[in-house]
Amino acid sequence: QVQLVESGGGLVQAGGSLRLSCAASGRTFSQYVMGWFRQVPGKERAFVAAINWGGGSTSYAASVKGRFTISRDNAKNTVYLEMNSLLLDDTGVYLCAARAGRAVLATPGAYDSWGQGTQVTVSS
Repeated sequence: QVQLVESGGGLVQAGGSLRLSCAASGRTFSQYVMGWFRQVPGKERAFVAAINWGGGSTSYAASVKGRFTISRDNAKNTVYLEMNSLLLDDTGVYLCAARAGRAVLATPGAYDSWGQGTQVTVSS
């Protein structure tokens, strides 16, 4: 498994932007598919975005496509989530996840390691 630590969350007005980071430990970071999920109290963990080993394949939830961008820097063992045009519904705890495999998947159960999350609050 890999250890994950998220950062970059905060309070932002609707229409604003935030950049989340997820730092991973371990020398095999480049072998993991990385994902971002959003957790809201009382709701299931929701897929946001995922990226493959080399960064050439990405997947997004329909609700964030065109607004969010996932990227990774394997030299820095870090994955990013650039969030633009934020909406009130984007509010939640954003969790970074890693899975050992090739497929870029949206199912939380497919991921092996999870961070603690970083809170994003979008205000009107």
